[in-house]
Amino acid sequence: MDIAGFSEKLNDWLAHAALPIWRDKGFDPSSGGFVETIDMVGQPTRTNRRSRVQPRQVYCFAEAGRRGWPGDWQSVAQAGIAYFDRVYLQPSGFYGALADADGNLIDPSFDLYNQAFALLSFAYLATVFPDRKAEMILRSNALREKLEAHCKHPSIGFEEDNPPRLPLCSNPHMHLFEACLASEEVEGFDTVAWTNLADEIAALCMDHFIDAETGALREFFDHDWSPMPGDKGRIVEPGHQFEWAWLLLRWGERRGNADALVKARRLFEIGEQYGIAQPRDVAVMTLLDDFSVADPIARLWPQTEWLKAAIRFAALTRGEERERYLRSSVRAATALARFLDTPVKGLWRDKQKADGSFVDEPAPASSFYHILCAVYELDDCLKRL
Repeated sequence: MDIAGFSEKLNDWLAHAALPIWRDKGFDPSSGGFVETIDMVGQPTRTNRRSRVQPRQVYCFAEAGRRGWPGDWQSVAQAGIAYFDRVYLQPSGFYGALADADGNLIDPSFDLYNQAFALLSFAYLATVFPDRKAEMILRSNALREKLEAHCKHPSIGFEEDNPPRLPLCSNPHMHLFEACLASEEVEGFDTVAWTNLADEIAALCMDHFIDAETGALREFFDHDWSPMPGDKGRIVEPGHQFEWAWLLLRWGERRGNADALVKARRLFEIGEQYGIAQPRDVAVMTLLDDFSVADPIARLWPQTEWLKAAIRFAALTRGEERERYLRSSVRAATALARFLDTPVKGLWRDKQKADGSFVDEPAPASSFYHILCAVYELDDCLKRL
């Protein structure tokens, strides 16, 4: 199948299977929140709910609505953010980490990662609900300012918490970067503040997260942004090579920054050359900094990030180089399609073992954000092509 064929198939699956089942079974009308998982017979589970799932699902339905999905996205997007506020919002202005299925907060701890997704959801809610835009502008500014007051790193980027704890992590910065790129595009948002923060995170990534020698992006850092000592500092995730490549391409194109495009290309090369297990042809979870495989499990989300990065590179290149990225995007879409082959259409597998078999477990709601973004990115880039 060519990449246009995959796009058509994925769009059909998203509109007619995934969005309907996650709207109907993935939303809990009794509590007003999104469920954590749906089992393989299509029923919601009563698992504890991570706070990040709520704004991620809000994003999914807001973006589906923005793009014309005819289902009832409005009520779940509105109810989802109300539940997120009611259950997780702390007196500090930050969101806690975990609640039970009945909506009782069981872990109020701070995680920069969760705040980043709150910010992403505010940007999308402001876009699709014009009557709430003024509210979302205020909330977005307030949360950004609270983060800067609470855990700004003395040199660049953010601490993990206040008081500081180690290791410092690139991953929450990646999602904060994504929230910045979304927020700077929303009319009425504080464009200067969001643009400055996006530029700061891009600089942190290019100067510290990405190893100057190998071009690989690391996960864990000491307080001075040098790699964390020991094996922790050696971890390189193929999925994050692709995801950061995609973000740097977006930022680099907006800013006319050639260095970002060069670094993104190298990140993609590393992910593709070392992170794709054969003969499975899937992106695995973890490498070490010598590019040896540390964890051969393949999860769903790195396949979506491989697809997003490959198709955006195809849209930005020409000739044989474009053809190469198109071939890579077909491989990524083929890998993703295997994870979407489930007994109940609209669900997904999360983990593939080294022998090619899938772990038999419920589908996690948290993956929807990755899948939906990849399907729409494929649409957008094919239109550019």
